[in-house]
Amino acid sequence: MKRREFITLIGGGTAAWPVVARAQRPAMPIIGFLSSESPSQFGDMVGAFRQGLNELGFVEHRNVGIEYRWAEGQYDRLPALAAELVGQRVSLIAATGGTLAAHAVKGATTSIPIVFVAGDDPVRTGIVDRLNRPGGNITGVMIMTTMLAAKRLEVLRDLLPKATNIGVLFNPANRTAADQVKDIQAAASTLGQTLKIVEATTEREIESSFATLAAQRIDALIVGTDPFFNSRRQQIVALAARYAMPANYALREYATAGGLISYGSRRSEAYRQAGVYTGQILKGEKPADMPVLQPTILELVINLKTAKALGLTVPPTLISRADEVIE
Repeated sequence: MKRREFITLIGGGTAAWPVVARAQRPAMPIIGFLSSESPSQFGDMVGAFRQGLNELGFVEHRNVGIEYRWAEGQYDRLPALAAELVGQRVSLIAATGGTLAAHAVKGATTSIPIVFVAGDDPVRTGIVDRLNRPGGNITGVMIMTTMLAAKRLEVLRDLLPKATNIGVLFNPANRTAADQVKDIQAAASTLGQTLKIVEATTEREIESSFATLAAQRIDALIVGTDPFFNSRRQQIVALAARYAMPANYALREYATAGGLISYGSRRSEAYRQAGVYTGQILKGEKPADMPVLQPTILELVINLKTAKALGLTVPPTLISRADEVIE
């Protein structure tokens, strides 16, 4: 072989190497992110999820992609959105915004890993068989918002010890609503309180439910845990202010939006943990062997500005228990 031919051969082979390297480079994993809620109200939770991913070395648009799907409180859309993500051949699906999203994804695939974030007991609602070893292709984080409904009634009693006529707003389209109402009814019976229960599945029904409760002259209000309600929290907080109803909510976002008081898990921490779990699965861990995480932080948030507007004096003992006081 002549020297010139040898140089040409080596040069041609070198030019081909980057092409071969690109062909062998593994494809960037894509995460499907399904939520029952709306993107306009969910930015902080998405940010917390990304933070968890970052802790495992995954950065959106750099080495991982995320396909978002939003039901915006229309729960009947969840199965189709879940099927759409399965059709995209994503590497994993994060089912967020409650139990209904988790069931929709679980019904759509038995092979793609699933990480859920749900407010109710996932064993009681049939998402997993066990908490310690969930089995199958699914694991996740339990926020416990629905399981604290009775405790929120007790917190409201501590704030308003003379309140006996309590309104309860819930969404019958949410499969966990019946359990929430049952827990609140049991607690109300123990505390000697009477409940006025109303339901809402649309913005208009939220308006009419508040008007109904106002006509019944309730002393205070418990707002049920629900993704649709979360996406309409400004409307709900504004109506509670309009009708001068002291209200207790499950999420701190209501209190920071002007609601009187909230008691529940720190939702942002749950979504960060879901991001961490997602990263671990992308690195090779199996959902079946990853225990469902439970909240370690429960927080009481009191909005003193709202209390003043309602003419309420918050007992010092309750303020001392608060994790955050908004003044």
